[in-house]
Amino acid sequence: MPAKHKGGNSKAKEAESKQQVSAQQPPKTSETIRELEWQQYWSTNPIHKIVEEQGLNSLSPADNRTYLNLELVRNTDQVDELSKKGQRELWKQLSEANVPLRSAPRPRDDQWGRDKSGRDIGDYTPEEYAAYERKKSRISELSLDSTFFKRDRDRAHWKTKNPATGEVYTITEDDIRAEKERRQEMAALQSELYGVKSNPYANDPEWDDVVPIPQDEPEGAIAAISYAEDYAEAMGYLRAVMAVKELTRRCLRLTEHIIDLNPAHYTVWLYRFDIMKALDIPILDELEWLNEVSFEHLKNYQIWHHRQLLMDIYYPTLQSDEDAVATLAAEEHSFLTKILESDTKNYHVWGYRQYLVRKLGLWDSVDEMGSVELMISNDVRNNSAWSHRFFLVFSNPKQSTPDSLSMEHDPKVPADTIDREISYTQEKVRLAPQNQSPWNYLRGVLVKGGRPLGTVREFAESFVTSLGEGEEKEKVRSSHALDWLADIYKEAGEKEKADLCLRRLGERWDRIREGYWAYRRRQLEE
Repeated sequence: MPAKHKGGNSKAKEAESKQQVSAQQPPKTSETIRELEWQQYWSTNPIHKIVEEQGLNSLSPADNRTYLNLELVRNTDQVDELSKKGQRELWKQLSEANVPLRSAPRPRDDQWGRDKSGRDIGDYTPEEYAAYERKKSRISELSLDSTFFKRDRDRAHWKTKNPATGEVYTITEDDIRAEKERRQEMAALQSELYGVKSNPYANDPEWDDVVPIPQDEPEGAIAAISYAEDYAEAMGYLRAVMAVKELTRRCLRLTEHIIDLNPAHYTVWLYRFDIMKALDIPILDELEWLNEVSFEHLKNYQIWHHRQLLMDIYYPTLQSDEDAVATLAAEEHSFLTKILESDTKNYHVWGYRQYLVRKLGLWDSVDEMGSVELMISNDVRNNSAWSHRFFLVFSNPKQSTPDSLSMEHDPKVPADTIDREISYTQEKVRLAPQNQSPWNYLRGVLVKGGRPLGTVREFAESFVTSLGEGEEKEKVRSSHALDWLADIYKEAGEKEKADLCLRRLGERWDRIREGYWAYRRRQLEE
């Protein structure tokens, strides 16, 4: 009689069959590091994979015993508690089960961390992760080399001898250059991998001996200034070198960097000037650098103050050489002309130009006056050019009283100069009657010459026709001429005419200042 079939082993055979099928299936290609780690884990823990996918009950008795033995092996303390016979039996059973004894650890979701952009590194492809690891290794390699450089530099500083050769350690310019390149490469890699913004001065071995002094903000400051990181860092090094009154080439480069970040920092400019004097840097070299900075920061005042300081020490060295002074004047004139082409009404540039006229004695310079006349011809409304012309004509020490105020009579000014300026100004007024600049200039000319406003009565009246004779007949080509006529008539005692001029200004020709003209009318009665 055939043996009765027992179905008790069918479950175990089914599980074994599944395990064999699973083992026979080709491994899936891993697209990420996380998938690769899990693949390695399951390949070294096949029974644990079945348990997690199908449950503990799906194991055969033999696999169940193997699973328990593997769990036991993971706890070395429990294995040590077994008898020698028990340990031998344990290893025998594991050997017969033919399972990997060295298994990969179970991956954790957070074991890879995140990169600078917040991406989970576990989501990297194997190629991306390999590149990531190469860069980390490169940082470690560079860091080690940098450590060796610092060690050798300290040895060189203390004149330590090499025990192998007996020679004193030295650091060459090539060594320093290599270290700087090394630190820059490290900084770039750290920024790429971790988003760490590197300190350029910390990356420069030339600054290793300087401990930066941070900005001392009072605790709980209501309006603490939020400085840009690179600016705050540079300023920390500036405070440190200024504290010890260091005046070196590296400090000069530091000031150049800070000026590029904040050209209005007057303390840096003064410090730079002190460094220049201490190092005896050629003025012309500094001027060449300053010219470039001037075009980059047209509205900056400190640039022009620094230029004045340079001229104060440079001019005395060539004052006795007329040709050298003429060359300097021509170079400065050319430079200022280019600057004013970019910004014709730059207050700081015009201020420096007046300083230069005084310093180099350019009162009678044909180039100076010709340049101003050209600018007025190009733009008759250029107040700055009119102001500079007034300065050239009425502050010239050869024909003016020292310290004479701009709006007071100066008997030293020649009459023919007054006549010339009146004629020149009237010509420019005719080009643009409603332009206030030449009218203001004309008033100043008459005051300087001690002449009454009535001198130009006929000229002013030529811009006004049929005043007060009706809207259709009345023509005024210049409200400034009407203002002048009010003063001219008042000066001549003709108050009714003066009042008419002021009234028509408020009623029609300059209504936006109606209140001002009413005030002027009231003054006529006082």
